Amino acid sequence: MAQSKQTDLAVLGAGPGGYAAAFLAADKGMHVTLINDFSKPGGACLHVGCIPSKALLHAAKFINDVEEASRWGIQFAAPKIDLKTLRRQKETIVDNFAKNLLDLCKRRKVDYIGARGEFVASNRLRLDNGDEITFQHCIIATGSRPARLPALQLDSDRVMDSTAALELQDVPEKLLVVGGGYIGLELGTVYAALGSKVTVVELTSGLLPGVDRDLVRPLQQRLSKAFEHIYLETKVSQLKETGKGIQAVLEGEEVADKNPVFDRVLVSVGRRPNTDNLGLQNTRVEVDERGFIRVDDQRRTADERIFAIGDVAGEPMLAHKASHEGKIVAEVLAGEPAMFDVRAIPAVVFTDPEIAWCGLTETQARQEKRQVKTVRFPWAASGRAVTVGQTDGLTKLIVDPESEAVLGAGIVGSGAGELISEAVLAIEMGATARDLAMIIHPHPTLSETIGEAAETFFGTATHLMRTRK
Repeated sequence: MAQSKQTDLAVLGAGPGGYAAAFLAADKGMHVTLINDFSKPGGACLHVGCIPSKALLHAAKFINDVEEASRWGIQFAAPKIDLKTLRRQKETIVDNFAKNLLDLCKRRKVDYIGARGEFVASNRLRLDNGDEITFQHCIIATGSRPARLPALQLDSDRVMDSTAALELQDVPEKLLVVGGGYIGLELGTVYAALGSKVTVVELTSGLLPGVDRDLVRPLQQRLSKAFEHIYLETKVSQLKETGKGIQAVLEGEEVADKNPVFDRVLVSVGRRPNTDNLGLQNTRVEVDERGFIRVDDQRRTADERIFAIGDVAGEPMLAHKASHEGKIVAEVLAGEPAMFDVRAIPAVVFTDPEIAWCGLTETQARQEKRQVKTVRFPWAASGRAVTVGQTDGLTKLIVDPESEAVLGAGIVGSGAGELISEAVLAIEMGATARDLAMIIHPHPTLSETIGEAAETFFGTATHLMRTRK
């Protein structure tokens, strides 16, 4: 029987942004209702995104490490892949995390409802189970979904988006990945490690469009060995199902076989915000031409009762950015002075090697005609990198030449996603290159590369010889 409920705060979407906002608001004394169309909290990130993909990448690293061991004179038998067990382990990780989130909801007295919500007014939601929720305020945190290319839509289970690829139904002999962004490369890495011959097709002139070329170069060199083909400046103009698989039409100068056949195709061309079918027309919320909700520095929409965070509120579409925004909104609703004012949002590509960056990039500096000094420390000069065979890594800093303030950073190499946090803190705290250079980093560690990159700004890096003019 349908029910009518009231709440201080309704949170529509229970991903990292939604549940972070709900939990903090509850901690501050609000009655919170968390609504999401999964049976348990976590949103797309936990159930069909960040967490399962990183679990599979972890498994892929086991396989790659076995191959690397031969360089050390350690031989293992070729790995045997039990897909059923691998899927079960991935699903167990996701389920355990979701159960923990559900337990945190109960302990915080957050009402969790597994349903889909739609606005019927600026203060009311109707759920697809028939219930209605009247709220004082609402946070839209509905996330995003894989973008689709109309020309490549084919009614075939052989053509997958990222969600379907994570189900890992089988290991195709030949896999086509359409799109050389981070999702395509991460999932391509998984399937290549499991035994697929992976072909990546990217429309632009480089993998990971928009990412610093210094950082992409070592990854592309590694992937060129792991993947069957990497075709740049190439277009997939058509997909057609045949008796042998999916035939693709490839348009590119470097492509020899213009009509290859693949067992499966992964279309990974970005994501789009989930702002349609929310009933926003029944509110004063405004949406831009790309489908993002317009918000101010406090993440308030044009409707004073409604806030928006995460992927629906604009790029970068990152889980940790959503969590940060969610906490800001909870503080605003609690009457505290808070706004979205950040200098550095870290981004990580969890390939092998990993790529991470934050703050101002070299490309942005050129576009903005800003005077900066870029310093690089190659991992070939790092004792720790040498011992773990990661000498193709690189740490770079973007520094203001006058104030010596650290404006940006980029890292490519093992554990880059963990290392970047030091640079994020430095930028947020207004640290200078001298501050980073003066920090005592433990030896031998990869974190030393940040300190030595800073020393390079002054021409005094211990493990690099200064070039004399």
